[in-house]
Amino acid sequence: MTARPLLLSLAIAATIAGALALPSAAFAQEAAAAAAPASDKAAKLNALYDEYWEALLKLNPLQATFQGDSRYNDQLPDFYSADFRAKSHDFTENWLKRIEAVGSDGLSGQDLLSYEIFVRDAADSLESEKYPDWMMPVNQMGSIASYAIMLGSGTGAQPFKTVKDYDNWLARGNRLPVLFDSAIGNMRQGMAAGVVQPRALMEKVVPQLDALIKDKPEDTLLWRPITSMPADFSDADRKRLTAQYREMIGERIIPAFRKLRAFIADDYLPATRDSVGLDKLPDGAAWYAFNAHQSTTTDMTPAQIHQLGLDEVARIHGEIRKVMVEAGFKGSLQEFFEFMKTDPQFSFKSEDALLAYYRSLEDRINQRVPEQFSLLPKAPFEIRPVEPFRAKSAAGGSYMSPSEDGTRPGVFYVNTYDLPTRKTWDAEDLFLHEAIPGHHFQLALQQELTGLPKFRRFGGQTAFIEGWGLYAESLGKSLGVYETPYDYFGYLQNELWRAIRLVTDTGLHSKGWTREQVIRYMLDNSAESETQATAEAERYIAWPGQALAYKIGELKIQSLRRKAEQALGPKFDVREFHAEVLKDGAVPLEILEAKIDRWIASHAG
Repeated sequence: MTARPLLLSLAIAATIAGALALPSAAFAQEAAAAAAPASDKAAKLNALYDEYWEALLKLNPLQATFQGDSRYNDQLPDFYSADFRAKSHDFTENWLKRIEAVGSDGLSGQDLLSYEIFVRDAADSLESEKYPDWMMPVNQMGSIASYAIMLGSGTGAQPFKTVKDYDNWLARGNRLPVLFDSAIGNMRQGMAAGVVQPRALMEKVVPQLDALIKDKPEDTLLWRPITSMPADFSDADRKRLTAQYREMIGERIIPAFRKLRAFIADDYLPATRDSVGLDKLPDGAAWYAFNAHQSTTTDMTPAQIHQLGLDEVARIHGEIRKVMVEAGFKGSLQEFFEFMKTDPQFSFKSEDALLAYYRSLEDRINQRVPEQFSLLPKAPFEIRPVEPFRAKSAAGGSYMSPSEDGTRPGVFYVNTYDLPTRKTWDAEDLFLHEAIPGHHFQLALQQELTGLPKFRRFGGQTAFIEGWGLYAESLGKSLGVYETPYDYFGYLQNELWRAIRLVTDTGLHSKGWTREQVIRYMLDNSAESETQATAEAERYIAWPGQALAYKIGELKIQSLRRKAEQALGPKFDVREFHAEVLKDGAVPLEILEAKIDRWIASHAG
């Protein structure tokens, strides 16, 4: 997975942020542009996209921070407030009207893609307002508390290099209690409306908060910027910043943490629900169907997705049985899963050994990349361990995009928690997905497409992004890995895992499956550990529909490659195909199919 769902949840919640209603004169100008020649219309739209993005960054300063734009690093609007939601609606509605007033007649190529994606995303954003996810702002995957730590600990997107940087976080950090209070207020409204989180999730949140709350500011993760203050700061700045950070953390942020912790433990947990499915909430079935549509960028129903998952699980089990024969294993599929989970030969001896192995993979795979890719990102890349405070609930690996200015590299976070469950046969596949040629290639390249509107460069379609990551796993043998049956099993196991997601996510949220039933299905049908199965099941409960994107996206890219190979025969060039898939950034799957069809037609003659 990318780190975007985790790190950018606040930013994405405000991706189309509040603004004042636009004057009627602006609509008149757009209406006049609708009758202009296509080239003038495209220029008008691109100017509007630029204007839109600038307004978005000003009103959503976290989005700016995450992409490396420091202009608003001192600002933190109350994303949780009713006022912000109302302004967000007005902004979305007004920008959609302005773009549609110009229209798409006569547009082609990138101009048409940009128009279609903007209109589609804005319409989805407006439709999403039917469903009150704002009433459930906290779960074990993320909360205002965890975002505060990620930003304020000095290890995330918020920079701490200059005195100005330190003052920026003072201004932003001092705003945090306002957001804590609004989040609590939203949860109280959720309690009154019967829109509350499952108890199984919120029981994990209390110990997460306990781990972050300390009696002294110096013992918190938020104190790290003070202990690592640059050497060139003056003595006066050092003393001032130290005193101000001690006051901010000790008198405002820690009390806000304690208030949230007390509210969840004393008031919210007793009101949580025993059920886990989104369909158990008011209008929940429609809510989940919408989430599935938004995640997959298709019109597949939860029932169709569930059946597709069952079919894929059966198919991949057949492929794993072939690996069992190749490895000379005697026994059942379940016994092979148990062998892969428990045999000592598949364990790393230490966290350092695990990280060293991943770094060796980078060198091996990069040697073969030119055989498969002509389009490569310029951004640097690093491998880092997941921070301890979030490791217990984090995925096995995740990726964070580089900053636009290149000062922050793309980062592949490797989870070293519960080391015995991190298997050698899982490493190659995970690296291909999260790093090279998976998320690092796709997301870093997308940011470098300077000719595209910024809403496309810095936005994303989960089905495309995660579909590409899963498709990248299938390239292992072409990139010099999966050389043993066991490592190839790692690929099949992870492909199986994504197929299981189709079954279990839809099972949870549309078929009445319990958390325990999902964990049991995972353990019976894959080689996943109980630790990982539990974390994944609870992730699906927290993010209904998000996990559907991976397999749906991968199957679409695989089918388009097969179509191209069949149509072009000896003219098919995998390097050109990969460049065509990646060169426009993340797009909805139906748009991807249309552009690959055009590419095939242009090469078939």
